[in-house]
Amino acid sequence: MVVLFLVVVIDLIGFGIIIPLLPFFAEHYQASPFQVGLLMAVYSLTQFVAAPFWGRLSDRIGRRPVLLFSLAGAILAYLWLGVAEELWALFAARAVGGFMAGNISAAFAYVADITTRETRAKGMGMIGAAFALGFTIGPAIGGILAGSDPHNADFQSPAFAAAGLSAFALILGIFTLKESLSDEIRKRIAKKPKEIQSKQFQIALKKPNIRLLLLLSFLAVFAFAGIEATFALWSRRQYGWGPEQNGYLFALIGFSGALLQGGLIGRMSKRFGEANLIVQGSIALALGIGLIPFATELWMLIIVMLIAVYGFSVISPSLNSLISLETSEEDQGGMMGVARSATTLARVGGPAWAGTLFSVLGMNWPYFGGACIMVVVIVISLRILPRLKSIDGKNR
Repeated sequence: MVVLFLVVVIDLIGFGIIIPLLPFFAEHYQASPFQVGLLMAVYSLTQFVAAPFWGRLSDRIGRRPVLLFSLAGAILAYLWLGVAEELWALFAARAVGGFMAGNISAAFAYVADITTRETRAKGMGMIGAAFALGFTIGPAIGGILAGSDPHNADFQSPAFAAAGLSAFALILGIFTLKESLSDEIRKRIAKKPKEIQSKQFQIALKKPNIRLLLLLSFLAVFAFAGIEATFALWSRRQYGWGPEQNGYLFALIGFSGALLQGGLIGRMSKRFGEANLIVQGSIALALGIGLIPFATELWMLIIVMLIAVYGFSVISPSLNSLISLETSEEDQGGMMGVARSATTLARVGGPAWAGTLFSVLGMNWPYFGGACIMVVVIVISLRILPRLKSIDGKNR
């Protein structure tokens, strides 16, 4: 678990380096807010396509080779981003990077392989913490390398730094990462009809509990992705910020998320249960998103962003844990791929939708719209809380 955590953290630091400067990079090539949203979305679109593929492939050949191959592909994508000189090249490089990032489904399946039902939420929280740490260290590095001036930022150095970190993660994985999928489970997978293996998404949607969990995951990520896609544009207009200032704020957010998911989510799930954490997190995320437009001072912005991060940090691992607990051992890779596809599809629609609201209605509307979506999540969660508790309880 420690080795996987380190590999994912290092790789996601590289990913985090890019996030705060992408909107400025796109605007450098005269992209509109809508096109910026699409640029953020294309990464998730190709990840949506790739996640089930990588998940099913990891069920057949193992988690390790999938993780290593996709890390090598990520290196090439970052290098392409670093030499891109036109807007279409940015889109193409991000599309390749998103396809390779579909390997995260294999990482979640790896966790399911090495944890018990009682420790599943803690394990999923550790991967969530790896994401959060990537968003802690990465944006700070990216912001420093790019500089504070949005008009004269260095866009190449962060991309090359991200490529270097992915290369380091690849080397670390080659020499230290062991295979987690046992021969016994792999043999059981091999006996399953290929038609079943290739139709994992349809199978998942036929299961009421998993269908419900996928819907909640989709909506929560859809709302949160709108923040990620438009925040740099919003902060530039609200505070006159460049990549560096955004990088520092993203670092604070990432550190808070890492602390919650890596250190507290296991104990919180034991005390409250995943079902209650989903409701609690939905309320916090709705408040945090909805209050961003009213943050006229930095201290106010930090408070509302921390509320939003708390909400998202407890929702994500709780939903992943319940989905995993509803899935058999031989289907973990495929089902984690389906779950990842649902959230990456949300990361396609969320940024595009938020970018449209930003362009048409104004800079504050992505946040008002995101809060409304989370109100829907709250209502659904409260209505089906007994069912969520039954999923939680029967597997403990």
